[in-house]
Amino acid sequence: MELPSLIEIPNGEKVTPTFSDAEMRRRLEKLRQYMGENNVDAVVFTSYHNINYFSDFVYCKFGRDYGLVITQDSFTTVTANIDGGQPYRRTRLGDNIVYTDWQKDNFFKAIKQLCEGKKRVGVEYDHLTLQNQQKMKDALGNVEFTDIGMPTMKMRMIKSNEEIDLIRNGAQVADVGGEAIRDAIKAGVPEYEVALAGTQAMVREIAKRFPHSELMDTWVWFQSGINTDGAHNPVTSRKVQPGDILSLNTFPMISGYYTALERTLFCEHASDEHLRLWKVNCEVHERGIELIKPGVRCCDIAHELNEIFAKYDLLKYRTFGYGHSFGTLSHYYGREAGLELREDIDTVLEPNMVVSMEPMIMIPEGQPGAGGYREHDILVIHEDKTENITGFPYGPEHNIIK
Repeated sequence: MELPSLIEIPNGEKVTPTFSDAEMRRRLEKLRQYMGENNVDAVVFTSYHNINYFSDFVYCKFGRDYGLVITQDSFTTVTANIDGGQPYRRTRLGDNIVYTDWQKDNFFKAIKQLCEGKKRVGVEYDHLTLQNQQKMKDALGNVEFTDIGMPTMKMRMIKSNEEIDLIRNGAQVADVGGEAIRDAIKAGVPEYEVALAGTQAMVREIAKRFPHSELMDTWVWFQSGINTDGAHNPVTSRKVQPGDILSLNTFPMISGYYTALERTLFCEHASDEHLRLWKVNCEVHERGIELIKPGVRCCDIAHELNEIFAKYDLLKYRTFGYGHSFGTLSHYYGREAGLELREDIDTVLEPNMVVSMEPMIMIPEGQPGAGGYREHDILVIHEDKTENITGFPYGPEHNIIK
């Protein structure tokens, strides 16, 4: 029995999209303008972030490949048979083609069919593996590849009003999760129980605000004691103890769009040295918020904040950059690396960029004040002001949990 390599599954009606058709067409027109100006005949996206940004579909990889092929007159998501009609329902402005598992590398058969006759093809050099790049070359034959990852990252760095509205809602959802976490903290409660309280509160809030959204990927990192030393340390079964330094991190995900809230807290009390270090990190945080405005370079913000830490002989304990962009990204896919507040990034801040301010220092175990200190606010840059869309309070006056 000969089973097909490529099929279509138009199962059900198209879903209510995250963004308006006008917003999605705006993104597509900007991409096609770039393609025309740079003689790119077709674009083959393979990353979570670009497929989501241009199609409103977030795939679940699970060992399979996914794509979005765009030419000047076609738009097609390429998805795996295991997903049924869900990708079709989410691909609002274009078509969907499904590849089956019945033959090897059917994904590349779909790419070949959609890129037939194209000579210059844009691919994401920062995402496409060497193995898949070779398979794509073999499938497409005599074509020239050019990078589309960097140009599209620059497109995504400037948010539309619709994106900013979603991000603002996400920041408010993060605050809801923070409140649930704060209420759940007490000595003897394990980290995972505190984290569960925050995750459940955020999922319910997203469902209320965005009833047509897929509810996936929202999470919490709640760390205590030594576990606060890394910003991305996973939740454990460690029980919170009196005097513990705590790190609250809420991450609501709305249709692939990430927002965050991060706060330093203490259980019941904090030592004098912990308080001193916490206040220094808050000082850096506040100055960083003041520095974020149109026309300022990312690297200049980092250098000025370094001087504050250096004044207190704490620069050696700084662990990463001072902030980053927001949009379609998460802990397992994508980030807009060109918009990070680091010494090696000279990007100039512009209106409609959205960035965080999140200084962190980590004092090693065994030293007075040991632990990781981190505050995190999200800021929207406008023409004449910067808007802080994070509402959860920070600092010793608010976050020593009795």
